[in-house]
Amino acid sequence: MHRVVVVAYDGVVPFDLAVPVEVFGRARGADGGAAYQVRVCGATGEVRAGALGLRVPFDLSAMAEADTVVVPGVADLDAPVPEAVRVALADSPARLLSICTGAFVLAAAGRLDGRRATTHWAAAAELARRYPRVIVDPGVLFVEDAPVSTSAGAAAGLDLCLHVVRRDHGAAVAAETARSCVMPLERAGGQAQFIAYEPPAPAGHSLGPLLAWLTDNLHRPLTLAEIAAYAMMSPRSLSRHFRDQTGTTPMRWLSRHRVRRAQHLLERSDQPVERIGELVGFTSPTAFRACFRQLVGVSPRDYRAAFPPSAPHPGIAPIARQEAAFSAPRSR
Repeated sequence: MHRVVVVAYDGVVPFDLAVPVEVFGRARGADGGAAYQVRVCGATGEVRAGALGLRVPFDLSAMAEADTVVVPGVADLDAPVPEAVRVALADSPARLLSICTGAFVLAAAGRLDGRRATTHWAAAAELARRYPRVIVDPGVLFVEDAPVSTSAGAAAGLDLCLHVVRRDHGAAVAAETARSCVMPLERAGGQAQFIAYEPPAPAGHSLGPLLAWLTDNLHRPLTLAEIAAYAMMSPRSLSRHFRDQTGTTPMRWLSRHRVRRAQHLLERSDQPVERIGELVGFTSPTAFRACFRQLVGVSPRDYRAAFPPSAPHPGIAPIARQEAAFSAPRSR
């Protein structure tokens, strides 16, 4: 039977730890028997997991027999990765999965060097900064770069685990597992649709006044020449300074912030989608839909269906109350 080992350590996010235990534990093969043997291991017999204290039934030697090792997210990115965990991951021949900020643990073990990877959108830039050899993709729900796969934040771990079940046992088993978890087998779009609305650059930024003006004029069909005239620069000089300070071009910055403003309006107003496109400066519904889908991963209508105006604004706080009981005796 395929062995899945989930690594627990102090500061692990309990939701991320529970996801692979539940998904792989619920999977049933065509014969109705368990599709996986799931174990939780750690360097210590007990770990702190937010408001919980968890008993860990197996030590790290369980990883030697694992076919798949799952690394859940860590709550504090500045907490050092336990050396025993780092070494065990560095040496593991198993298929590796990370959930949310578990990518930082895999990166610390050197397992993401030269690979595409993702993590929670709020931590993606930090992952790229700390580990420049990792090719970070912040816009997707998960990345498969065999034998390593990484998922975005929280619920994206469900998407990755169900994808693995489908890889291992086919669509029928994965669909039944998803049904058991009350989870769609596939979700539309990537995590770009969950990224919070970005404010303009803080005061003191040398382009701050221009960015503030652009933000106030998103509704206008601005051209590069108009923006350069306001900044009292040539278009070429403006583009060079803009890229140096923001990492992108003026027109791409404008498109991104128009789409972010459109997300804001889709969540908080009942204006028609076409009207919202006009309000944020797109000259046609077609251009609005194409740009929105390119940046967010779903259409404006699908985004509104996911985040209707009556729903609270999505945040990144973890869901409270996760119950996990690992009471088996600790063994090798």
